[in-house]
Amino acid sequence: MGADTAHFESKIRPVLVQHCYECHSIEADSAKGGLRLDDREALLRGGDSGPALVPGQPKDSLLLAAIRHDDPDLAMPPRKPRLPETVLSDFERWIADGAADPREPGAAPDGADPASRKRHWSFLPPVAPEIPETGDTDWPLNDIDRFILAKLEENGLEPSPDAEPAVLQRRLSFDLTGLPPRESEISDLKSQIDSLLANPAFGQRWARHWLDVVRYAESNGKEANLIYPHAWRYRDYVIDAFDRDLPYDRFLTEQLVGDLLPYENDAERARLLVATGFLAMGPKNLAEQDAAQFAADVADEQIDAFSRAFLASSLACARCHDHKADPVTMADYYALAGIFKSTDTRYGTWVDSESNRGGKLIRLPDLPGQLVPNRSITKKEVEDLHAKLAKLDAEEKASKEYVEKARAEGRDLQSEFNELLREALRILWTRGPLVGKLETVDEEGRALPLCMGVLEAEEKIDSPRYERGELAHPAETVPRAIPAIYGLATEGPVPPDASGRLELAQWITDPKHPLTARVFVNRVWSHLFGAGLVETVDDFGRTGAAPSHPELLDHLALRFVEQGWSVKALVREIVSSRTYQQASTWREDAFLKDPDNRLLWRQPKRRLDAESMRDAMLAASGDLDLSPRSGSLVAELGSQSGAMVPFNKNIPEDLDGSFHRSVYLPVMRDQLPDVLRQFDFAEPSLVTGKRDSTNVPPQALFLMNSDFVRARAAALAERVMAEATSDDERITAAYRRCLNRTPDWEELRLVVEFLGAPVADGEDVAKEME
Repeated sequence: MGADTAHFESKIRPVLVQHCYECHSIEADSAKGGLRLDDREALLRGGDSGPALVPGQPKDSLLLAAIRHDDPDLAMPPRKPRLPETVLSDFERWIADGAADPREPGAAPDGADPASRKRHWSFLPPVAPEIPETGDTDWPLNDIDRFILAKLEENGLEPSPDAEPAVLQRRLSFDLTGLPPRESEISDLKSQIDSLLANPAFGQRWARHWLDVVRYAESNGKEANLIYPHAWRYRDYVIDAFDRDLPYDRFLTEQLVGDLLPYENDAERARLLVATGFLAMGPKNLAEQDAAQFAADVADEQIDAFSRAFLASSLACARCHDHKADPVTMADYYALAGIFKSTDTRYGTWVDSESNRGGKLIRLPDLPGQLVPNRSITKKEVEDLHAKLAKLDAEEKASKEYVEKARAEGRDLQSEFNELLREALRILWTRGPLVGKLETVDEEGRALPLCMGVLEAEEKIDSPRYERGELAHPAETVPRAIPAIYGLATEGPVPPDASGRLELAQWITDPKHPLTARVFVNRVWSHLFGAGLVETVDDFGRTGAAPSHPELLDHLALRFVEQGWSVKALVREIVSSRTYQQASTWREDAFLKDPDNRLLWRQPKRRLDAESMRDAMLAASGDLDLSPRSGSLVAELGSQSGAMVPFNKNIPEDLDGSFHRSVYLPVMRDQLPDVLRQFDFAEPSLVTGKRDSTNVPPQALFLMNSDFVRARAAALAERVMAEATSDDERITAAYRRCLNRTPDWEELRLVVEFLGAPVADGEDVAKEME
C-alpha cells in the first residue's frame, strides 16, 4: 500500500464512514443531495451541487468547503460541531496529493466477504515450487537464475550480459554497505561479497532500510513536536542486529516483547529493553486531553505500525468497520487493541504548554562505559526540585479547596474563572519539567541510563468494540486474542494474566505464517533490484500488486526460514545470482516486450539515496568518519521542544555537524537535515518500505549551493592536487575517487575545456588513461 493510499485508509475513509455514510452512501435510504461518498467514481461525479472534489485542488473542492463549514447551507456533518482541525488538515492534504482512493466503483461495502478473501494468494501458505528447467543451462548460477531465466524464455527474452567487474564492484559496495568501494577491495567476487557482509558498514546500511520501515524518529511530530532524546538507542540496537546477523524471527520477537524475554546478564537485559522502542516511537496526539482517547489512538498506531512493517498488511483499517479488502474484522482489531492497551508505553515527554500527555521512561541496568547523555545534578538540586514539587502540590490543593468552599457557599466564581484557570495551568506546566528532570536522575542526582520502550501494564484490559471507532459508542467487549485469520496453531485467546504480546510475537514468527517471511524477502529484493517481486512492498493485501514471480517468492521465503532466518545468507544468495550481476544497459528489443523490466532482463539503474550520496561525498573528500557516533544531537538539546531547534544558531544545518555516516544524522519529524529532506528521505511518521525517487530543481540547487557540498568539493580538490602533479592525473584521480573509474572522452573533453587546457590534447590523454 502506497503512502497516499495508506493516508486515505487511516485518515479519510474512517471519517467518511463515521460522519458521512449515514446520509451519503448506497446503504442510506436516499443519498441526500444526490451525493454518495462510499464510491470513488460517485465522489468525483458529485451530486446536485456538482463534483464533490477536484483532485489536486482543495480550494475548488466542495467536500472540503462543506466540512470546514465555509458555507452554512453546505455545512457537514449537519447540526453538529465542525470536525477537528487535524481532520480538516488530513482532508486538505489528501485532496492536494491527488485524492488517492482505492475503493472499487459500484457499491459499498466493497469487496467480497472475509471468508472468501482468505483465498487471496498472500494469505495462503507458501508452497515449495519445482525448480524450473531452462533452455540455456549455462547461464544460471543458482536457483534464482533458473526462475528468472525460465520466465524470460517464456516471453521470448534473453538476459543481459554480465556487468563489467568495476561496475559490479561498485554496485555491490553501495548495495551492501552504502559506501563506494575502496581501490584495495578484493577482486574475487565471492570473497568480495563475504568481505562486504562482514564489514560493520553492512549493519549501518541495512539498519537504515529497517528504520524506514519502523518509522524511526527522534521527535514526536504532529502538533506537539517534542523530542525523544533516547530514541538513538533503538537505532544502535538495529545496527547491531544487522551487523551480527540476528535471526529475523528473533529480531521481530525482541521488538515486540523484549521486556519479557529471559536474559543472561545486564547487557542483554538492556539490549532487549531498548528493542521495544519500536512500539514507543510512533507519533502521538500529545495535545489530546481525554486519557481514554489517547490510549486508544496509541494502540491504533501500534497496531498499524507492526502490521504494516511485519506483514505488509493494514490491520488498523478495521478500527471503524470490517476491513474493506482483507479478511480482518472489527472483532480482530479490538482483540489486538486489548493487547496494546494492556501494554505500558513509555516515551519520555512531560506535560507543558505544548503537551497534555506525559510519558515515563524505562530505567536501564548500569553498564561499564555506558553513554548517559542526560545531565547529572547535585543532591541539593534534587532536594530543591522535590521542594518545588511539594510547593506546587500545596498550591494546587489550596486552589481546589478554595473552589470547593466557594461552591458550597453558593458563590459565583465566574468573575474569577480566568484567574483560576491561569493558576491551574501555571501549576500544571511548572510541575511537568520538574517531574521530567527528576525521572532522569537518582536521589543523589546521578544521571540514569534510560530508554523508550514498553513494559507489561499492571492492569490487563479487554477492549470493547466501538461502533464506528467512537469511544462514546461502546458495544460488546472483545477478549484479547490473536486473530484467527490464517488458520495457524498460534492463533486464539491469550492468557488472562498477560497482555498477549508474547503470543503475538509467536504468531508473527510462526514458520507457517504466510506473510512474515514473504514480506521481508520481498523488501530485501526491492533494495537490491529497485522494485520488489511484489511492487507494493508495504501492501500484500487484495489492494496490492500481484507478484511478478510468485514461485520464486515462495522459494526464497521458504529458504529464508530453512536457513535460520539469516538476513546475510539471503542477501548473499541474491547478489551471488547472475540475475543481480547483469549489466544495466538498455535494450530496445527487451524494452518493447517488457518496458517496466518486471521480468528482469537487465539490472535496473538506480539513483543513490540521500545517505549514500552524502557518505560518498565524505568518502571522496577524505572526510568520512567510519566510527559509530555516540548518541545523537537530539539527546544533547536542553529543551524538549523540537519547535525551538530552528531558532538555535548553534545547531548546524545537518543537525549534527560531524562527519559520521548519515545513518547517525538526527531524524526529527518535520525538521529533517536538508540533505535528507531534499533527496527523498522516508517520511518518519509512516511505514516506508520503498522511498520515492524524484528529480526536482531544489536538488540541483542544493548540490550547487549547500555549504556541506561546497566544503566537500574543496576538500576533494585539495586531495587530488596533493596526489598528482598534472591536470590529466588530477582529473583521473578525481573520477576514480568519485566514480571508481576513469573519465570517458566526452567527460574528459568537458573537464579539460573547463580548465582552459587545449581540447585537442584530450583524446591522447584519454587513451593514456585507458
